[in-house]
Amino acid sequence: MLARKSIIPEEYVLARIAAENLRKPRIRDRLPRARFIAKSGACNLAHKNIREQGRFLQDIFTTLVDLKWRHTLVIFTMSFLCSWLLFAIMWWLVAFAHGDIYAYMEKSGLEKSALESTVCVTNVRSFTSAFLFSIEVQVTIGFGGRMMTEECPLAITVLILQNIVGLIINAVMLGCIFMKTAQAHRRAETLIFSRHAVIAVRNGKLCFMFRVGDLRKSMIISASVRIQVVKKTTTPEGEVVPIHQLDIPVDNPIESNNIFLVAPLIICHVIDKRSPLYDISATDLANQDLEVIVILEGVVETTGITTQARTSYIAEEIQWGHRFVSIVTEEEGVYSVDYSKFGNTVKVAAPRCSARELDEKPSILIQTLQKSELSHQNSLRKRNSMRRNNSMRRNNSIRRNNSSLIVPKVQFMTLEGNQDTLES
Repeated sequence: MLARKSIIPEEYVLARIAAENLRKPRIRDRLPRARFIAKSGACNLAHKNIREQGRFLQDIFTTLVDLKWRHTLVIFTMSFLCSWLLFAIMWWLVAFAHGDIYAYMEKSGLEKSALESTVCVTNVRSFTSAFLFSIEVQVTIGFGGRMMTEECPLAITVLILQNIVGLIINAVMLGCIFMKTAQAHRRAETLIFSRHAVIAVRNGKLCFMFRVGDLRKSMIISASVRIQVVKKTTTPEGEVVPIHQLDIPVDNPIESNNIFLVAPLIICHVIDKRSPLYDISATDLANQDLEVIVILEGVVETTGITTQARTSYIAEEIQWGHRFVSIVTEEEGVYSVDYSKFGNTVKVAAPRCSARELDEKPSILIQTLQKSELSHQNSLRKRNSMRRNNSMRRNNSIRRNNSSLIVPKVQFMTLEGNQDTLES
């Protein structure tokens, strides 16, 4: 705008803009790596181009349970309204075919009371009254103003049919609401996993570890943990498998492979020859396009429903050379868990090589531990020296303060020539 008004030359403005563009480096934002399972446990998968949509209607109950709450409530509300309207039309047709509507229109006063024994449904004079009678029949309200008579067998058949349809709608509605409120993934909301996984040395082996816990006091019965590695692979024939799943074993001393999840536990996977992580080192981990999926399954103690909790760890969420801090302590005969430190880790000594190299050269682990021990001793020496220096400085400062507080001696002369020395 200033250049157009000739206040600033146009050549200067163009040169300034070009200089600013050169100074600002163009950094492309790195696209987030796609993951198969989100941290919350939801499957990151979109189904497209499904042609056979009718398969969902064949299992209508599961479809209703899987719908969102707002869609389910709209469907149930519309089903009730449609059934009331449908049977209102049927009741109006019954009254119209029997001549009840014309009879109420022609007669009045005491003559209408005499019609109650000859009509199919009393006090059904219009479509509005037929709609109200339909609601009373299906919901079993029974205000008493409208009732059936034995004059019309067809009306009795419609009454039976409407009661059956109303019971079916109520049963489906109650079943769907119960299943939606008692779904297994609701219980999984209180099953938590650590934000990061770690790789460290345990019992002389490189191990992949993560922490899992249960926030509720009601336990998960027969809880078991499965670990899978999902990565993109290419076969020798050139076929690209985008989601190649590999099971990896869990180090569990119990033969049944179940865990007692009464307190947060650290699940350990020993990286050995059977592990897909056997050839991966610390430097290679950042460039690996893999995802470790963790699945926790068990039976809810209070409801008996099988639940499943899921999470995943990508390469950026795996910390090499770290270990989880202890969060379980014993206080006055009771074990307490500090969940504020649930995902906290500390850095420990761990070889940066792969598990294969560690098996081939066991001396790498010894050297790593020796270096960590030396560094630990050096840090202790530095701390001790710093403490000594600080204590010496404090003692010197205290001595200086004490010397400044000493009062000098004062001599007083008396007439007899005696000297009295007073110290205050």
